[in-house]
This record gives sequence, structure tokens and C-alpha cells, in this order.
Amino acid sequence: MGAGFAGIPLRELGLVLLVAAAITYLTTGIIRTALVRSGRLNEIRDRDVHTQPKPRLGGVAMFSGFLGAVFVADQLPALTRGFMPVTPEMNAVIWAGFVIVVVGALDDLFDLDAMTKLVGQILGAVVMSLLGLSWTMLYIPFGGGTTLIMDQVQSTVITALFTVALINALNFVDGLDGLAAGVGMIAGSAILVFSLTILFDQNGAVSAYPPAIIAAALVGICAGFLPHNFEPSRIFMGDSGSMLIGLLLAAASTSASGKINMSLYGTVDLVALMSPVIVVLAAVAIPLLDLVMAVIRRVRKGESPFAPDKMHLHHRLLRIGHTHRRVVLVLYMWVTVVAFGAVGFSVVPPLFAAGLVVVGLVGAAVLTAIPVLRGSRANS
Repeated sequence: MGAGFAGIPLRELGLVLLVAAAITYLTTGIIRTALVRSGRLNEIRDRDVHTQPKPRLGGVAMFSGFLGAVFVADQLPALTRGFMPVTPEMNAVIWAGFVIVVVGALDDLFDLDAMTKLVGQILGAVVMSLLGLSWTMLYIPFGGGTTLIMDQVQSTVITALFTVALINALNFVDGLDGLAAGVGMIAGSAILVFSLTILFDQNGAVSAYPPAIIAAALVGICAGFLPHNFEPSRIFMGDSGSMLIGLLLAAASTSASGKINMSLYGTVDLVALMSPVIVVLAAVAIPLLDLVMAVIRRVRKGESPFAPDKMHLHHRLLRIGHTHRRVVLVLYMWVTVVAFGAVGFSVVPPLFAAGLVVVGLVGAAVLTAIPVLRGSRANS
């Protein structure tokens, strides 16, 4: 009934992606028009790099696209195994997404304080865990390698920490037109590819469907929002959007990796054995690096870890001479190389994957250094 190659529902997942993109694209235009006509435009802040007030709340349109895509997926016979009563995970991510988007939308409209937002993020993560989408297994590679089976408390704590970290990583990186949406789309694509390998390896096991559906819908909502948001943008996703992307990345990652017994992959090399966790971390490595650097920087100054500043990676790239659009493309490239490089170890021979990663890293480094190289040449 429309299943794709080797039993993988590629066409159905493609339809989910397209529905998410179409609904998000159309809904974003409607929300932008309504906000502009009502005069609800965002004021320019010290840390902002844009110069014109623009509306936020793009995350509401993105969540609409996600809900529409999930509804369509639930109607497709090839994907129904990813839904209740078979598995509660899609129900869990919908309610967690609702909590996160409500908190984010309130912040977009009324500028909530950092602690209120953090409480809302924790609430969304806990809701997701308690409703059935959480880490239940944790692979410990030391001492010969063991798999820790977690109880409800341990599972909820680990899931909440992981989810809140990703939500804030994407929230921190949302500082340039198109950056967060593009990073979300690339990271989601990497997790989608990995989810397809799980579907193939496990012969369409029920547990492999939710991460594929979540990742496909995530890629779709980012792709649908990006035409409105790429430089020069007409609307911002706001915290409602960046926090939603972080949540969906955490949900897809947890669903793909948090229940997989690593022993299913055999006693292969460590990279292949740890590939689910590596893919997850690699897909969000750049935003997480920015988050960790920001927290360390602010704590050293005696400031709140959530205090805004203009020292993020994108701010630094602007200062060395990149244009707004080129900064975004440079960060896209780094995220693509790291995320798909990690996926490559699960799909192609390790030596070939390593070669591609090296070539990609060199290319990304050269692209990043272009303004510095041009400056050195001009001064010589």
C-alpha cells in the first residue's frame, strides 16, 4: 500500500514532509499579514543584527504545519504503526509541542523572563516523557559496554535534561535570518536519514516509525518557513519556533536512540556501535557548542547564563567580515558536514565516511576563513 523501497514508506514520509512545508508556508503568510495589520512588530534590541521591526510568532505557523503533517501521517496505512494505540510517542510529542509553543508565543508577545521560560521548557520535556516518549535505555561504552535500563524517574530526568539542552541550543542560535530554520532542517534531515536506516535494519519495527515521522515533519516545517525567513526576512519564528525546533529534534533523537539496544548492532567498531548517539549529538553540535560557550562566557563575567549578548558564533563571523547571508551559509555547511558525516558512518564503509568528513571539514574551514585570507592578502 504505497510502501517504499525494501519496505520503507518513503513516499508516505515524503508526503508528510510536503504537507508540513505547504501548511507552514501558507500559515506563515497569514500570521505575518495579521501581525503587520495589527501593528504587533518586534522592537530592535541591542543584540539584534536586523535594522527593521518585524513580526514574530512564526513558530505558531510551524506548529500548525507539524499538526497537519501528523494528522495526514495518521491517515496513511503505511505509517499508522507509529501512532496510538500501538505506540504513544506521537501523542506525547504533540502535547509537549503544544506546551512549548504556548510558552514561546507568550514570550514572543510579552517577553517572559528567563526563569519562566525555563520552567515552561522543563514542563514540556516532562510532559513528553510522562506521556511515553523518553530515554529508557542508556548505553555505557566503558568496561566492555553495558546497556542501563532506566526506571521512570531516571528516564524523566535524562529526557528533561537532554530536551531542555536542545531547546536552548536552538534558541541561542536563532540570531540571524534563516539560521535556526536552516539548522533545524539540516539536523532533522540527518536524523531522518538515520531513522530510515533503523527502519531498514529492524525490518520496519514499530519503534522505528515515530522518529522517521517526527523528523520528516520537522524538515517540512523548516523548509516551509525558510522562504519567509531567509535574509532579508519578512517574519521571525521567535521563541515559539526555535524552541519548537529544539523540542522536535530532541523528540526525534530520543525516539531514534533512546530505546535501541546497542547489542542489536553487534560487536563492531565503537563508532558504528555508538552511531545513534553520535548522529544525535553531531546533528546539533554547532548550536550546542554555541550554547556551552555562551554559558561559560556569562558565568565567568558573573552574569546570568541566560543574559543576552553579541558574542555568539554568528556575531563573531560577522565581525571577521562575512556578510549576513554568508554567515548563515557557513554555519549551514558546518552543520551539514558534522551531521551527515556522522550519519555516513552508519550508511557507508567507515573509511569512505571518514574521507568525506575530512574533505567537508577542510571545505568548511576554507569558506569560514575567506574574509581573513582576503584581509591578509590585501595587507601584504
